[in-house]
Amino acid sequence: MILDTLGVGLLGTTTEVFHKALQYSKIYSTDITSTVWGQSDVRLPPLYASFVNGVAVHSMDFDDTWHPATHPSGAVLPSLIALSESYLGNQRPSGLDLLLAFNIGIEVQGRLMRFSKEARDIPKRFHPPTVVGPMGSAAASSKFLSLNQSQCREALAIAASYSGAPMANVATQTKPLHIGNAARHGLEASCLAYLGLEGNKNIFDLETGFGAFYNDYDPQSLPSLDSFTWLLEDQDVAFKRFPAHLGMHWVADAASAARRHIVGNNGLLPVDSIKKIVLKFPDTKYVNRPFPTSEHEARHSFQFNACTALLDGTVSVQSFTENNISRPNLRELLSKIQVVHPSDNKPNFEKLYCEVTITMQNGDTFSERCDTFYGHWRKPLSKEDLVCKFRSNASTVLSNDGVEGILETVYRLEDVADCSVLSDFLKLRNEPLEKHKETILH
Repeated sequence: MILDTLGVGLLGTTTEVFHKALQYSKIYSTDITSTVWGQSDVRLPPLYASFVNGVAVHSMDFDDTWHPATHPSGAVLPSLIALSESYLGNQRPSGLDLLLAFNIGIEVQGRLMRFSKEARDIPKRFHPPTVVGPMGSAAASSKFLSLNQSQCREALAIAASYSGAPMANVATQTKPLHIGNAARHGLEASCLAYLGLEGNKNIFDLETGFGAFYNDYDPQSLPSLDSFTWLLEDQDVAFKRFPAHLGMHWVADAASAARRHIVGNNGLLPVDSIKKIVLKFPDTKYVNRPFPTSEHEARHSFQFNACTALLDGTVSVQSFTENNISRPNLRELLSKIQVVHPSDNKPNFEKLYCEVTITMQNGDTFSERCDTFYGHWRKPLSKEDLVCKFRSNASTVLSNDGVEGILETVYRLEDVADCSVLSDFLKLRNEPLEKHKETILH
């Protein structure tokens, strides 16, 4: 999760929304600064470093997804990396410290979502990372800062007042701000709690507290520490193969399989020979976009991703460029789509499926269904493919030394004496890797 988040974040520093967030954040300055990923000449106050790096992580919707539905890592990791080189004074947090705080940040998000059955479905009102993300960031930051129990309680109460953003801004440039704000606000809540700011100590028990975000919120006592198990041991995350909403991976795999039935010897799709395309997917309005006009809408369109997979045989980072979105043959395919919402197809990442049926002009029909795409927790990416994804993403902005340094550090994180070494590799720099060996080794 840490490796994938760093990779998609580094790729995300090439996006327009990241540069807008960075330009804004440069108006803030302080003596204490943290690294902006992929930038060798820019440092920001830790709050704003965690903000812009969080924006980068989600700028292309390429980050991990959990069940119940949220993007857990992007709200936590930017805060911890910013903290690792700034607020801890003479303390040098180890890789093991980072791993523990990261896991706590993920765990808190998962526990909170399990207090609601509503949270298990694809959301309708609030974007989940804005609800549980600030809580996860606050929990992780509080652990990393070694706050006492009372301060941790206050940090979570404060973070709750930073939570919540509407789904209406999904598929716009504002959506990546949701992750950036979650990371920043959780860190900010921890800093304010450290300074003595107080909130409602019963924030998790009240309908007017955290219960305001769910219609069926039902908090339960957690098991005692002697019988406590991590949620990640039972519920893994999904890693995406291309930068789009998770649901798009089902329809892309189904469409790619259907394409193999009709593609010509020249490898090209006979667009004119297709009469109609029927897509079956859950009734979820914000990812039902018949004719997307921007990259962010395209990342949230079942129709676009199905047609892209049919036309090209795959969906990739390049699929969402303006030129690819506006291709005449793609628009022609989009005009042939009919959508069906079967009653048994639930808007739930554990249960949903996608089916693509193509009817040719001569009457032939070809159909393929995807119940579990490659990258889902039931069919996880291999370590080799995850590393390949990281290298592809990170190498867009980092030198080879930076890419390989992150890989080596992350996969030995529990043995790393000073986890702030990650920040050295997250910059655009060309120094040889040997310069950093002493810092990496325990």
